[in-house]
Amino acid sequence: MVEDSIYARIIVNPAAGAGKTGKYWPDIKSVLKKVGLRFEHDITEAPGHAIELAKNAVKKGYRIVVPVGGDGTINEVVNGIYSSGSVQDVSMGIIGTGTGGDYIRTIGVPRNFHDACERLVNHPTKMNVDLGAVEHFKNGHREIRLFANFAGIGFDAEVVRATTVRFKKLGGFPSYLAGLLTTLVRYHNQPVMMTTDGKKEERKVCTAIMSIGKYGGGSMLIAPNADIQDGLFDVVVVGNVSKPDLLVSFPRIYKGTHLTHPKISVQRAREVEIISQKGIALQADGELIGESPARFSILPAAMTLIV
Repeated sequence: MVEDSIYARIIVNPAAGAGKTGKYWPDIKSVLKKVGLRFEHDITEAPGHAIELAKNAVKKGYRIVVPVGGDGTINEVVNGIYSSGSVQDVSMGIIGTGTGGDYIRTIGVPRNFHDACERLVNHPTKMNVDLGAVEHFKNGHREIRLFANFAGIGFDAEVVRATTVRFKKLGGFPSYLAGLLTTLVRYHNQPVMMTTDGKKEERKVCTAIMSIGKYGGGSMLIAPNADIQDGLFDVVVVGNVSKPDLLVSFPRIYKGTHLTHPKISVQRAREVEIISQKGIALQADGELIGESPARFSILPAAMTLIV
């Protein structure tokens, strides 16, 4: 049992950032020691491993758990902490070394790992933030996955699939652009029944995104007015847009000006359900997790962050 509350468990994903995290870790470790953090660390060995490592850290009594990696690593650690049943007793710090860095961009954690380490120890601020939960299907089985930043269904999830499977080694914007163009060629908008806080609507959509944070997809300002502490999703729906329109309008997302497009809507909600005739791909925090039907629920002030 760890008695000292400043004693942290660090969970390192060496594959994050297209393998750069593994190269950075010796330097990060040195900086953490230099700034005076007392810690032990684990190295992930496969996708999903950080969930178990985070759960075990909490069970061992650690009250600070710090992922070193990208948005996917953060997602796994959040799920591990939450599944331990002791989420109210644990704080999560973040050292972001991933490709996208969307969540740390929203919460204000420095991108430079030297600054992030120093701030974690010497200038910590705690904040309670919302999480999302999505009940969905994976390989024919119903599962529940938590997310910290955003989850999406449709086109954006297919871009994640293409980026992860084929182009992630390109890193950052090039990998996303390659995934985007590949998906654009073969994707077709899908008819869905969408229920938002009890209001049903049948429509054809390109994508639907439930945002807690402002950024996603590698610095895209998807939900510029989102607030990670308001207990609500910003639900951004891209309707039945044509491929040429999508391609021409896409750059507007990086400035957050896309919300004025006539086929894009945004509303705040606590719960969203999406039902489709066939399974539609689903992503959470930039990781492909399954498919529809899916039910998204907000968990207000569910996690304590050190920022």
